[in-house]
Amino acid sequence: MRLNHQIDFGYCTNIHRGETWEETFAGLEEYTLEVKARVCPQGPYGIGLRLSHAAAVELSQGDNLFEFERWLDRHHCYVFTINGFPYGKFHGARVKEQVYSPDWTSSLRLEYTNLLFDILSELLPDGMQGSVSTLPGSFKEFVGVTGSGFDWEGKEDTPPVSFDEFVESEDPRLDAIVHSIRLCAQHIADLSARTGHDLHLGLEPEPLGLFETSRETVRFFERLTEGVADRESFLKTVGVNYDTCHLAVEFEEAAEAIHRLRSAGIRISKLHLSSALRLKPIPEALARLRDFQEDTYLHQVVARDRAGGLRRFRDLPPAFEFAEKDPEEIGEEWRVHFHIPLHASPEEVFGDTRDHIDGVVALLAEDPAMCSHLEMETYTWEVLPKQMHSAEVVDQLEKEYEWMLGKLEKVRLYE
Repeated sequence: MRLNHQIDFGYCTNIHRGETWEETFAGLEEYTLEVKARVCPQGPYGIGLRLSHAAAVELSQGDNLFEFERWLDRHHCYVFTINGFPYGKFHGARVKEQVYSPDWTSSLRLEYTNLLFDILSELLPDGMQGSVSTLPGSFKEFVGVTGSGFDWEGKEDTPPVSFDEFVESEDPRLDAIVHSIRLCAQHIADLSARTGHDLHLGLEPEPLGLFETSRETVRFFERLTEGVADRESFLKTVGVNYDTCHLAVEFEEAAEAIHRLRSAGIRISKLHLSSALRLKPIPEALARLRDFQEDTYLHQVVARDRAGGLRRFRDLPPAFEFAEKDPEEIGEEWRVHFHIPLHASPEEVFGDTRDHIDGVVALLAEDPAMCSHLEMETYTWEVLPKQMHSAEVVDQLEKEYEWMLGKLEKVRLYE
């Protein structure tokens, strides 16, 4: 839906199953239209579309795209952003680290992302921005990079290096990532010039992604734009998809993180509005946290000690294992990459990171030009513990809309 200051707001349809276009479209008809009827019955209603590679290829074939445009018009809907992070299957099977595959070292990732922009440029209403979000280049383990406070067992003949060493190196994998993103930027610029749309790619920092903190993001963009003839124009096409869950898990404050990015000239392409679990790792809380352990998604853990030092775990099982082996070193607070519903506080032994959303909304209210795309992204509905699970996914989405629109209304971004 369109908010004040020409800001578009929706939810990401990656919450619904759908790997083929037929399945994706069925989810739009069954769930998205019902959400629209409840929260925006008069329209127009903005959709944050998730397309797998298979669905994108199918949508682009024959009359499918034309028929989808007619469907959008008929139901007073529009697509303003596409989630291009998960390339393949995203529900009902083990995803874990494979959500990063293929990464930006592969031409498959470039071809897929270019196709998403081709589709989006056809669907966008005149005069509207269009964004596609994607992974942060790669996963640290894929390219042999360690994180601060995080160690993994790399191959003996290729010992892992630090992030800073990697971005300063001449590693061919880094060169491939930079080259592919630059090619995508050129494709976006050409499409924008031809269609008149303001199109932009949002690289999404995520715990244990190639770049995960605001500092690492700025450093990566320095390497990405090194030697680029027109840096300002380049940064109109490539920016950051800022996920409030991810940066909160990293123990970053919204004001500081956003300021660091914008001071570096990095565009905030899209804001993902999502919340993470936080807890003091006492026995009772750790016991309850085991209910969140599941086999589909990675749930990275960042633990902070009393001195502010951070230790990172790639998933819940190694975090639990460490806590059992070395209980004196488990830290003062844990934050867990598990997207939880925006509208509901978790049970008493847990906290959440909705204060990071508050911080981002306050910044947006001060400067609405900061970002024009807002998207709720609680894709974990199927794997939430029963005590946090709404009976129907539409019920959860309706409540999340109510909670988020209430926040936006208080700062006059919505009326």
